[in-house]
Amino acid sequence: MAVSIDTVYQRVLAIANKEQRGYITPQEFNLFANQAQMDIFEQYFYDQNAFLRTPTNDTTYSDMIDLLGEKIDHFEKYRQTVTMSTTVAGEGTLPDYYRLGELYTNKCGKYVEIELIPQNEIFHILNSPLTAPTTSRPVYVRNSGGTTTDRERRIQIYPTTIDNNATVICNYIARPTTVQWAYTVVNDKALYNSTVSVDFELHESEETELVIKILALAGIQMKDPGLYQIAAQEDVKNEQQEKQ
Repeated sequence: MAVSIDTVYQRVLAIANKEQRGYITPQEFNLFANQAQMDIFEQYFYDQNAFLRTPTNDTTYSDMIDLLGEKIDHFEKYRQTVTMSTTVAGEGTLPDYYRLGELYTNKCGKYVEIELIPQNEIFHILNSPLTAPTTSRPVYVRNSGGTTTDRERRIQIYPTTIDNNATVICNYIARPTTVQWAYTVVNDKALYNSTVSVDFELHESEETELVIKILALAGIQMKDPGLYQIAAQEDVKNEQQEKQ
């Protein structure tokens, strides 16, 4: 399940150059392509939330919740290891994630969920005999410490007896891989190099939407309102069809 980066690139160039609107360089295309991919990917979660509030249907191939679930499933990662510190008890580093799901620890062969607690509540919870976390009811908070690269992924688990000897795992949704249309220059021409190119990870049904969004971004960059308007109109039409 993937969308060919070269197919999208050729379609974008064909439409953009049809009326001599201007040339999109590979570098510009790659920037637009990654922006378009993330725009579509992020929209999945807003659409999923919206469709959950509307009646569904029993049609296997057209229920929007099922379709969105199929598109998101590819990015879901289960039982991924949380790296526990060997020096600070209870401190861990999450894998690189886009949206975090549940955390679990292994207790006597069974996985126990670790509950997320807001930082402004943790001290009250720790100091209350009724709410103090235990190995059967552990909690964690986000930890802003650490280096710049892992600051958003650091956590602190309580009780701190859950240390580096414990197995801590998590479920999360990964971000799409950065795409790249790579090329080799031959006789002053940029020829597609499939060896080092990276395709879109989105569902193959998103090919047309990717083309539309990239064209819209290219229209803004070229200061071509006509190109942007064409892409924007197609985007609105597709969105209306999905919500009917």
